Amino acid sequence: MPHDGRAVLFDLDDTLYPRQRFVLSGFAAVARFVERHWHVSARTAFAVLTRAFRTERGRELQALAGHCGMPAALVPQMVDVIREHEPRLRLPRASVRALDALREGWRLGVVTNGPPDIQARKVDALGLMPRVDVVVYAHATGTGAGKPDRAAFLEAARRLGVPPARAVFVGDDPVTDIAGARQVGMPTIRVVRPGEQVWEAAIGADAVIESMDEVPETAAGLIDGRRAHVV
Repeated sequence: MPHDGRAVLFDLDDTLYPRQRFVLSGFAAVARFVERHWHVSARTAFAVLTRAFRTERGRELQALAGHCGMPAALVPQMVDVIREHEPRLRLPRASVRALDALREGWRLGVVTNGPPDIQARKVDALGLMPRVDVVVYAHATGTGAGKPDRAAFLEAARRLGVPPARAVFVGDDPVTDIAGARQVGMPTIRVVRPGEQVWEAAIGADAVIESMDEVPETAAGLIDGRRAHVV
């Protein structure tokens, strides 16, 4: 399909899908693991983990070990379970609609931070490969520093065959996504995070959106000069 030398690039976590869904998928894998090896009900383990996610974020596995009387030395094994599990994820409908609409006339890509093997499993679970032209794992590009390093953004534009100025970047993070893309000359669209004010999200971005459904029109406005949702 002709793309008129223009592209849209997306961040993955908390842009194309809510990262919390990966966290919950990992918790479910851990719950099944402890049920098999420690005879703790998977339902109980999952409830402990999700409760700790609200009250002790970052120490959920330690909370589970303490609650169930498991040795603290088991925590690294549970971390590995999360890192190595096959996530159960679904691309949100708004993201599907945006990607489908953009297939007409745009090249599409994903640029994501994080361990490439883990991110690749997310991409596969979300069914993204048939919907985009390239996926760039930022920590496997250039020096391996990841976004906001310039290398990943430039590599994505190179693979898509478009100049950075005609590759719109869509992301949620003001530093790794927005500042990173802007430093190579990419127009940027910031996705509002839950609980964040629109005016806060707009700082430093060329445009701000509250739904992925807004991406096609907003991207066209930034590239083709039609009015975009700019704050």
